[in-house]
Amino acid sequence: MLYRCLPICLLFFFSAVLEACEYLAANKLSFNRCIKDGDLVIVYERYDTMKAVKVSEDGVLQNRFGAFKHSEWIGKPFGSKVLSNKGAFVYLLAPTPELWTLVLSHRTQILYIADISFVVMYLEIVPGCLVLESGTGSGSLTTSLARAVAPTGHVYTFDFHEQRAASAREDFEKTGLSNLVTVGVRDIQGEGFPDEFCGRADSVFLDLPQPWLAIPSAGKMLKPDGVLCSFSPCIEQVQRSCETLKSDFTDIRTFEVLLRTYEVRQKILESFPVNEGDSIERPPRKRRQGSAEGSNGTECSSSPTPVIRPSGEARGHTGYLTFARLKCFV
Repeated sequence: MLYRCLPICLLFFFSAVLEACEYLAANKLSFNRCIKDGDLVIVYERYDTMKAVKVSEDGVLQNRFGAFKHSEWIGKPFGSKVLSNKGAFVYLLAPTPELWTLVLSHRTQILYIADISFVVMYLEIVPGCLVLESGTGSGSLTTSLARAVAPTGHVYTFDFHEQRAASAREDFEKTGLSNLVTVGVRDIQGEGFPDEFCGRADSVFLDLPQPWLAIPSAGKMLKPDGVLCSFSPCIEQVQRSCETLKSDFTDIRTFEVLLRTYEVRQKILESFPVNEGDSIERPPRKRRQGSAEGSNGTECSSSPTPVIRPSGEARGHTGYLTFARLKCFV
Protein backbone atom coordinates (compact mmCIF):
# COMPACT_ATOMS: atom_id res chain seq x y z
CA MET A 1 0.00 0.00 0.00
CA LEU A 2 1.10 3.57 -0.74
CA TYR A 3 0.38 4.70 2.81
CA ARG A 4 2.94 2.25 4.23
CA CYS A 5 5.67 3.97 2.22
CA LEU A 6 4.83 7.47 3.43
CA PRO A 7 6.61 9.07 6.38
CA ILE A 8 4.45 9.22 9.49
CA CYS A 9 4.46 13.06 9.40
CA LEU A 10 2.82 13.01 5.98
CA LEU A 11 0.15 10.63 7.22
CA PHE A 12 -0.68 13.07 10.00
CA PHE A 13 -0.77 15.91 7.46
CA PHE A 14 -3.08 14.03 5.09
CA SER A 15 -5.39 13.04 7.93
CA ALA A 16 -5.61 16.70 9.00
CA VAL A 17 -6.42 17.77 5.45
CA LEU A 18 -9.09 15.07 5.12
CA GLU A 19 -10.58 16.14 8.44
CA ALA A 20 -10.70 19.75 7.24
CA CYS A 21 -12.30 18.74 3.94
CA GLU A 22 -15.02 16.79 5.77
CA TYR A 23 -15.71 19.82 7.94
CA LEU A 24 -15.77 22.24 5.03
CA ALA A 25 -18.06 19.97 3.04
CA ALA A 26 -20.68 20.21 5.78
CA ASN A 27 -19.97 23.77 6.91
CA LYS A 28 -20.77 27.20 5.55
CA LEU A 29 -17.14 27.71 4.57
CA SER A 30 -17.43 25.24 1.69
CA PHE A 31 -20.24 27.15 -0.08
CA ASN A 32 -21.23 23.89 -1.82
CA ARG A 33 -24.88 24.71 -1.28
CA CYS A 34 -27.62 26.96 -2.55
CA ILE A 35 -28.00 30.61 -1.55
CA LYS A 36 -30.46 31.18 1.28
CA ASP A 37 -32.22 34.19 2.75
CA GLY A 38 -29.77 36.02 5.02
CA ASP A 39 -26.63 34.78 3.25
CA LEU A 40 -23.76 37.05 2.33
CA VAL A 41 -22.83 36.96 -1.37
CA ILE A 42 -20.19 38.75 -3.42
CA VAL A 43 -21.83 40.39 -6.44
CA TYR A 44 -19.31 40.34 -9.30
CA GLU A 45 -20.03 43.06 -11.86
CA ARG A 46 -16.63 43.05 -13.56
CA TYR A 47 -13.05 42.17 -12.63
CA ASP A 48 -12.52 45.44 -10.77
CA THR A 49 -16.05 45.96 -9.40
CA MET A 50 -17.44 43.71 -6.68
CA LYS A 51 -19.53 44.29 -3.58
CA ALA A 52 -20.80 42.29 -0.61
CA VAL A 53 -24.59 42.02 -0.38
CA LYS A 54 -26.73 40.37 2.30
CA VAL A 55 -29.59 38.47 0.68
CA SER A 56 -33.14 39.25 1.81
CA GLU A 57 -36.38 37.93 0.36
CA ASP A 58 -37.73 41.38 -0.55
CA GLY A 59 -34.37 43.00 -1.33
CA VAL A 60 -33.39 44.58 -4.65
CA LEU A 61 -29.89 45.46 -5.86
CA GLN A 62 -29.81 48.56 -8.04
CA ASN A 63 -26.75 49.30 -10.15
CA ARG A 64 -25.86 50.52 -13.63
CA PHE A 65 -26.95 47.19 -15.09
CA GLY A 66 -30.50 47.49 -13.75
CA ALA A 67 -32.47 45.99 -10.88
CA PHE A 68 -31.70 42.52 -9.49
CA LYS A 69 -34.32 40.95 -7.21
CA HIS A 70 -32.88 38.97 -4.29
CA SER A 71 -35.84 36.59 -4.44
CA GLU A 72 -34.51 35.31 -7.76
CA TRP A 73 -31.14 34.57 -6.14
CA ILE A 74 -32.49 32.33 -3.39
CA GLY A 75 -32.15 28.66 -4.26
CA LYS A 76 -29.39 29.21 -6.83
CA PRO A 77 -25.90 27.79 -6.21
CA PHE A 78 -22.97 30.11 -5.58
CA GLY A 79 -21.35 31.05 -8.89
CA SER A 80 -24.68 31.52 -10.66
CA LYS A 81 -25.20 34.13 -13.37
CA VAL A 82 -28.37 36.20 -12.78
CA LEU A 83 -30.14 38.70 -15.04
CA SER A 84 -31.51 42.17 -14.30
CA ASN A 85 -34.74 43.71 -15.56
CA LYS A 86 -32.66 45.15 -18.43
CA GLY A 87 -31.22 41.79 -19.47
CA ALA A 88 -27.72 42.55 -18.09
CA PHE A 89 -26.07 40.10 -15.72
CA VAL A 90 -23.85 39.71 -12.66
CA TYR A 91 -22.35 36.67 -10.92
CA LEU A 92 -23.17 35.64 -7.34
CA LEU A 93 -19.95 34.45 -5.72
CA ALA A 94 -19.24 32.95 -2.31
CA PRO A 95 -17.55 35.22 0.27
CA THR A 96 -14.24 33.36 0.31
CA PRO A 97 -11.33 34.94 2.23
CA GLU A 98 -9.74 35.98 -1.10
CA LEU A 99 -12.84 37.86 -2.27
CA TRP A 100 -13.71 39.17 1.19
CA THR A 101 -10.29 40.86 1.31
CA LEU A 102 -11.22 42.78 -1.85
CA VAL A 103 -14.66 44.00 -0.70
CA LEU A 104 -14.43 44.48 3.08
CA SER A 105 -14.73 47.87 4.76
CA HIS A 106 -11.28 49.36 5.33
CA ARG A 107 -11.26 50.44 8.95
CA THR A 108 -7.45 50.28 8.81
CA GLN A 109 -4.76 49.50 6.25
CA ILE A 110 -5.14 45.81 5.37
CA LEU A 111 -2.98 42.93 4.19
CA TYR A 112 -3.66 41.65 0.69
CA ILE A 113 -3.49 38.20 -0.86
CA ALA A 114 0.26 38.13 -1.60
CA ASP A 115 1.24 38.90 2.02
CA ILE A 116 -1.57 36.79 3.50
CA SER A 117 -0.62 33.63 1.61
CA PHE A 118 3.03 34.11 2.57
CA VAL A 119 2.10 34.55 6.25
CA VAL A 120 -0.13 31.46 6.38
CA MET A 121 2.60 29.30 4.83
CA TYR A 122 5.57 30.56 6.87
CA LEU A 123 3.62 30.44 10.13
CA GLU A 124 3.05 26.75 9.33
CA ILE A 125 -0.67 27.03 10.04
CA VAL A 126 -2.64 23.82 9.53
CA PRO A 127 -6.04 22.55 10.73
CA GLY A 128 -6.12 22.36 14.51
CA CYS A 129 -3.65 25.18 15.23
CA LEU A 130 -4.20 27.81 17.90
CA VAL A 131 -3.19 31.20 16.51
CA LEU A 132 -2.86 34.51 18.35
CA GLU A 133 -3.13 37.78 16.43
CA SER A 134 -2.65 41.32 17.67
CA GLY A 135 -3.98 44.09 15.49
CA THR A 136 -7.31 42.79 14.18
CA GLY A 137 -7.96 45.92 12.14
CA SER A 138 -10.35 45.19 9.30
CA GLY A 139 -10.05 41.41 9.70
CA SER A 140 -8.54 40.68 6.29
CA LEU A 141 -5.80 38.36 7.57
CA THR A 142 -7.99 36.94 10.35
CA THR A 143 -10.46 35.57 7.81
CA SER A 144 -7.74 33.57 6.05
CA LEU A 145 -6.26 32.40 9.37
CA ALA A 146 -9.67 31.08 10.40
CA ARG A 147 -10.06 29.03 7.24
CA ALA A 148 -6.53 27.63 7.67
CA VAL A 149 -7.11 26.38 11.24
CA ALA A 150 -10.59 24.89 10.58
CA PRO A 151 -12.18 22.67 11.75
CA THR A 152 -10.65 22.10 15.20
CA GLY A 153 -8.33 25.09 15.54
CA HIS A 154 -9.08 28.61 16.71
CA VAL A 155 -7.89 32.17 16.14
CA TYR A 156 -7.81 34.60 19.06
CA THR A 157 -7.41 38.14 17.74
CA PHE A 158 -7.02 41.33 19.76
CA ASP A 159 -7.43 45.03 19.01
CA PHE A 160 -7.08 47.93 21.45
CA HIS A 161 -9.87 49.88 19.68
CA GLU A 162 -13.25 48.73 21.01
CA GLN A 163 -15.32 49.91 18.04
CA ARG A 164 -12.99 48.24 15.52
CA ALA A 165 -13.16 45.01 17.48
CA ALA A 166 -16.98 45.15 17.52
CA SER A 167 -17.11 45.79 13.76
CA ALA A 168 -14.74 42.89 13.11
CA ARG A 169 -16.88 40.64 15.29
CA GLU A 170 -19.93 41.54 13.20
CA ASP A 171 -18.04 40.78 9.98
CA PHE A 172 -17.05 37.32 11.25
CA GLU A 173 -20.70 36.66 12.04
CA LYS A 174 -21.64 37.62 8.47
CA THR A 175 -19.03 35.35 6.92
CA GLY A 176 -19.83 32.40 9.19
CA LEU A 177 -16.50 32.39 11.05
CA SER A 178 -17.65 33.26 14.55
CA ASN A 179 -17.12 29.68 15.74
CA LEU A 180 -13.48 29.83 14.64
CA VAL A 181 -12.56 33.37 15.73
CA THR A 182 -12.71 35.10 19.11
CA VAL A 183 -12.22 38.87 19.12
CA GLY A 184 -10.90 40.55 22.25
CA VAL A 185 -10.26 44.17 23.25
CA ARG A 186 -6.77 44.51 24.71
CA ASP A 187 -3.65 46.65 24.41
CA ILE A 188 -1.14 43.92 23.62
CA GLN A 189 1.80 46.36 23.48
CA GLY A 190 1.12 47.51 27.03
CA GLU A 191 -0.44 44.45 28.67
CA GLY A 192 0.78 41.53 26.59
CA PHE A 193 -1.34 38.50 25.68
CA PRO A 194 -3.61 36.94 28.34
CA ASP A 195 -1.83 34.43 30.59
CA GLU A 196 -4.37 31.72 29.73
CA PHE A 197 -2.56 31.19 26.40
CA CYS A 198 0.88 30.71 27.95
CA GLY A 199 2.69 27.89 26.11
CA ARG A 200 -0.40 27.00 24.03
CA ALA A 201 -0.04 28.98 20.79
CA ASP A 202 1.30 27.36 17.63
CA SER A 203 1.77 30.74 15.91
CA VAL A 204 1.62 34.43 16.75
CA PHE A 205 1.08 37.32 14.34
CA LEU A 206 1.81 40.94 15.28
CA ASP A 207 0.65 44.00 13.34
CA LEU A 208 1.59 46.76 15.76
CA PRO A 209 3.35 50.14 15.59
CA GLN A 210 5.87 48.99 18.24
CA PRO A 211 6.00 45.20 17.91
CA TRP A 212 9.19 44.90 19.99
CA LEU A 213 7.10 45.71 23.07
CA ALA A 214 4.88 42.66 22.49
CA ILE A 215 7.59 40.19 21.46
CA PRO A 216 8.49 39.06 25.04
CA SER A 217 4.84 38.26 25.74
CA ALA A 218 4.48 36.49 22.38
CA GLY A 219 7.48 34.29 23.23
CA LYS A 220 5.77 33.14 26.45
CA MET A 221 2.60 32.23 24.57
CA LEU A 222 4.30 30.07 21.93
CA LYS A 223 4.87 26.35 22.17
CA PRO A 224 8.51 25.23 21.85
CA ASP A 225 9.57 25.69 18.23
CA GLY A 226 6.52 27.92 17.57
CA VAL A 227 6.72 30.64 14.92
CA LEU A 228 6.16 34.38 15.22
CA CYS A 229 5.53 36.88 12.43
CA SER A 230 5.61 40.66 12.67
CA PHE A 231 4.30 42.94 9.93
CA SER A 232 5.86 46.41 9.77
CA PRO A 233 5.68 49.07 7.05
CA CYS A 234 9.03 50.71 7.98
CA ILE A 235 12.50 49.17 8.02
CA GLU A 236 13.35 50.95 11.30
CA GLN A 237 10.59 48.94 12.99
CA VAL A 238 12.09 45.76 11.55
CA GLN A 239 15.56 46.59 12.86
CA ARG A 240 14.37 47.19 16.39
CA SER A 241 12.15 44.10 16.38
CA CYS A 242 15.06 41.91 15.24
CA GLU A 243 17.21 43.21 18.08
CA THR A 244 14.54 42.11 20.56
CA LEU A 245 14.02 38.74 18.85
CA LYS A 246 17.68 37.74 19.21
CA SER A 247 17.35 36.83 22.89
CA ASP A 248 14.69 34.10 22.68
CA PHE A 249 14.24 33.41 18.96
CA THR A 250 16.25 31.90 16.14
CA ASP A 251 15.96 31.59 12.36
CA ILE A 252 15.09 35.30 12.06
CA ARG A 253 14.22 36.29 8.50
CA THR A 254 12.60 39.32 6.87
CA PHE A 255 10.79 39.38 3.51
CA GLU A 256 9.17 41.96 1.28
CA VAL A 257 6.55 40.43 -1.04
CA LEU A 258 6.05 42.27 -4.32
CA LEU A 259 3.27 41.02 -6.58
CA ARG A 260 3.08 41.88 -10.28
CA THR A 261 -0.17 41.05 -12.04
CA TYR A 262 -0.71 40.68 -15.78
CA GLU A 263 -3.77 41.36 -17.90
CA VAL A 264 -4.78 38.78 -20.51
CA ARG A 265 -7.12 40.01 -23.25
CA GLN A 266 -8.23 38.95 -26.72
CA LYS A 267 -7.16 41.32 -29.49
CA ILE A 268 -7.08 41.22 -33.29
CA LEU A 269 -3.52 41.96 -34.39
CA GLU A 270 -2.55 43.39 -37.76
CA SER A 271 -0.34 40.93 -39.63
CA PHE A 272 2.44 42.02 -41.95
CA PRO A 273 2.82 40.68 -45.50
CA VAL A 274 5.34 37.89 -45.85
CA ASN A 275 6.96 37.38 -49.25
CA GLU A 276 8.38 34.05 -50.35
CA GLY A 277 11.81 35.59 -50.89
CA ASP A 278 11.90 37.25 -47.48
CA SER A 279 15.03 36.27 -45.58
CA ILE A 280 13.43 36.87 -42.16
CA GLU A 281 11.72 33.79 -40.81
CA ARG A 282 8.29 34.40 -39.33
CA PRO A 283 5.77 31.99 -37.85
CA PRO A 284 3.21 30.72 -40.38
CA ARG A 285 -0.15 32.52 -40.45
CA LYS A 286 -3.48 31.32 -41.75
CA ARG A 287 -4.63 32.76 -45.05
CA ARG A 288 -7.76 34.85 -45.21
CA GLN A 289 -10.73 33.01 -46.61
CA GLY A 290 -11.00 33.56 -50.39
CA SER A 291 -7.34 34.37 -50.88
CA ALA A 292 -5.71 32.81 -53.94
CA GLU A 293 -3.37 29.86 -53.46
CA GLY A 294 -0.57 31.48 -55.44
CA SER A 295 -0.93 35.06 -54.28
CA ASN A 296 2.81 35.91 -53.94
CA GLY A 297 3.02 34.34 -50.46
CA THR A 298 1.11 37.09 -48.64
CA GLU A 299 -0.46 35.68 -45.49
CA CYS A 300 -2.40 37.34 -42.70
CA SER A 301 -4.70 36.46 -39.83
CA SER A 302 -7.78 38.16 -38.49
CA SER A 303 -8.58 35.77 -35.61
CA PRO A 304 -8.35 37.14 -32.02
CA THR A 305 -5.02 36.54 -30.29
CA PRO A 306 -4.39 36.51 -26.51
CA VAL A 307 -2.39 39.62 -25.57
CA ILE A 308 -0.60 39.69 -22.21
CA ARG A 309 0.78 42.82 -20.57
CA PRO A 310 1.64 44.00 -17.04
CA SER A 311 -1.21 45.61 -15.15
CA GLY A 312 -0.91 49.36 -14.82
CA GLU A 313 -2.20 49.26 -11.22
CA ALA A 314 0.31 46.88 -9.65
CA ARG A 315 0.78 47.43 -5.89
CA GLY A 316 4.22 48.36 -4.68
CA HIS A 317 5.59 48.17 -1.15
CA THR A 318 3.08 47.14 1.52
CA GLY A 319 5.32 46.17 4.39
CA TYR A 320 8.03 43.87 5.72
CA LEU A 321 7.29 40.41 7.13
CA THR A 322 9.70 39.27 9.84
CA PHE A 323 9.56 35.61 10.93
CA ALA A 324 11.32 33.99 13.87
CA ARG A 325 11.20 30.59 15.60
CA LEU A 326 11.17 30.22 19.37
CA LYS A 327 14.32 28.61 20.73
CA CYS A 328 13.93 25.24 22.42
CA PHE A 329 15.76 25.29 25.76
CA VAL A 330 16.57 21.85 27.13
